[in-house]
Amino acid sequence: MKKNKTNYFKQILTLGTVLTITQACQEMKKSLPMNPEVIKAPVAAIKPHPMTIHGDTRVDNYYWLKDRENPEVIKYLNEENAYTDTVMAPTKAFQESLFNEMKGRVKEKDESVPTKDGGYYYYSRFIEGGEYPLYCRKKGSLEAAEEIMLDGNALAKGNSYFNIGGYEVSDNDEILAYGVDTLSRRNYTLKFKNLKTGEILKDEIKNTEGGSYAWANDNKTIFYMVRDQQTLLASKVYRHELGSSTKSDVLVYEEKDPQFYMGLGRTKSKKYIISISDHNGVSSEYRLLDASDPKGKFSVFLPREHGHQYYIEHFGNKFFVRTNKDKAENFKLMEVEEGKTSDKANWKEVIPHRADVYLDGMEVFRNHLVLQERKEGLMHLRVINENTKKEYYIDFGEPAYDASVAYNPDFETNVLRFSYTSLTTPSSVFDYNMDSKDKKLMKEQAVLGGFDKNDYVTERLYATARDGVKVPISIVYKKGFKKDGSQPLLQYAYGSYGYSTDPYFSGARLSLLNRGFAFAIAHIRGGQEMGRAWYENGKMLKKKNTFYDFIDCSEYLIKEQYTSKDKLFANGGSAGGLLMGAIINMRPDLYKGVVAGVPFVDVVTTMLDETIPLTTGEWEEWGNPKEKIYYDYMKSYSPYDNVEKKEYPNLLVTTGLHDSQVQYWEPAKWVARLRALKTDKNVLLLHCDMESGHGGASGRFKRFHDVAREYAFILNLMGINQ
Repeated sequence: MKKNKTNYFKQILTLGTVLTITQACQEMKKSLPMNPEVIKAPVAAIKPHPMTIHGDTRVDNYYWLKDRENPEVIKYLNEENAYTDTVMAPTKAFQESLFNEMKGRVKEKDESVPTKDGGYYYYSRFIEGGEYPLYCRKKGSLEAAEEIMLDGNALAKGNSYFNIGGYEVSDNDEILAYGVDTLSRRNYTLKFKNLKTGEILKDEIKNTEGGSYAWANDNKTIFYMVRDQQTLLASKVYRHELGSSTKSDVLVYEEKDPQFYMGLGRTKSKKYIISISDHNGVSSEYRLLDASDPKGKFSVFLPREHGHQYYIEHFGNKFFVRTNKDKAENFKLMEVEEGKTSDKANWKEVIPHRADVYLDGMEVFRNHLVLQERKEGLMHLRVINENTKKEYYIDFGEPAYDASVAYNPDFETNVLRFSYTSLTTPSSVFDYNMDSKDKKLMKEQAVLGGFDKNDYVTERLYATARDGVKVPISIVYKKGFKKDGSQPLLQYAYGSYGYSTDPYFSGARLSLLNRGFAFAIAHIRGGQEMGRAWYENGKMLKKKNTFYDFIDCSEYLIKEQYTSKDKLFANGGSAGGLLMGAIINMRPDLYKGVVAGVPFVDVVTTMLDETIPLTTGEWEEWGNPKEKIYYDYMKSYSPYDNVEKKEYPNLLVTTGLHDSQVQYWEPAKWVARLRALKTDKNVLLLHCDMESGHGGASGRFKRFHDVAREYAFILNLMGINQ
């Protein structure tokens, strides 16, 4: 739809009117509690849009909000933002206080632990007051002179949003390839910098997949992926030679099945460039190219088969393969010689399948193999000496934690770098000698302002779901917390795509804990905390288990008097926002307030529309509603379709105009329908960031403004304003 000047000026005048109303109310509201009746809430126009499939017609009154080029849509979003600002005006000073509190815990001048890769030590650092990192390196030793490869603060100037989507250095250490996104649609412009001269090369490639870049051995050929601008899926792999026109770049592979996501990289051994096609938890396929032969052809490691997932690591003259073949639901480890990979008869078992252990990942070294394994919801690191075959697990000593293998580019070392955190332990980086078992803390995230981890308590609980399954809950609170139902609690979960939400530390979260809140992570089905079956039983036609688990965890926390209905809050984002929408339709009485971030709430309409980014790749997660069985099931839980005339809890919904994952119109339509149907007088707010996308604001500290808004919303509902 083309813009016209008349509509444009109408839009500006209307926005000015809204802002005038907002400003006129400011003085009046300074002494009032957060009150939705202070100003009339926006009312979205009703424009019925019937949609019929399988003999069933749904009427979407707010379908028109999909057109971001329509000034009426922008007008409505701006009115919602003005309304949110007005209702939350009494918390404005509190939000600023929370922001400064959170920012004050952060060590502004900080840097990461250097990692040796080839002849250089690479690290990133922040300067005082800087929003973005500086990416640096030192040659040969940490005492050498610093080279600043990229200055994020300088590059970000003039942009309301900025993000560097990963970088790759050529094998001769001279050319830096990096991606830049200034819109938050995750379309990265690939750029090149000569690290010897500081020159930014003329080569520039738009709409690439950030971070998915792979150099060939010749130091002039690079492979990259281009995103389809309709689906926003990376579907094509190109080869570019520095100094040549990008118009002459060669298409080396195109993924024509829109249900497959793609990845691109290089093996740790640097021998192979790999292209990965993954069918969202259903099947995968690797293609390999010898990095010394950039103009050669990619060969298939093993052709894709529906139901077979595999992941590879190169080692010497063979590959390790993590695979679910032969009904190994939790995966097993196999090995196969180079040149014999396409016949599974050549694959030899190294680690068998185990029903109670999920094989999550692996890291290969010259003399050691490290496995990431999940058991009883926790990550374990298993070290195997490849020479002696002796093995052991690293001990972490806490009831709930998150441990993972960090970046380990050095193949020859016997030192494993891993990351560790828990609900009470700030993110930490350790170097671990796999022979002597000596562990050295390289860095613990600094938390300023007098933080002492011993002031807080973490527990691992288990709620019994309605079908008898035990659902883990990780919880943290400050000492002195009373388990008599008198204190507030924020419950969080995600529960989709097999993504496991492990117990992690948050400095910002202390602002809740220090004000009497407990924070709980419900490890519901849909993730993989308890193994692959945990995921399989929380997707497709079993998706409702995710919602039931969350509700049953809530009831357990209330029953055990960690909180009560009038003090329980819920939070989730993206697919976790879908979770929030489902639970308030099913059990609105359980929650005092809910924060739904970038929520995927219009499930049926989105999954029927193949023109919407990412839709086709999601069918194996949610089902394809073009099939009636999935349509009926989706419709039975889709938050947007199930809004009713009844009371709902207080609700803050956030979105971003440029969101490429969950389009802004889903939460906007949801809020509009809730406004029209809900029968309560509780707070219902929509905040649309007009400059960002799925991840919210960019920058190190800007994000705290979003968190401060959410916390102020929750705390205010408990009568806490300082």
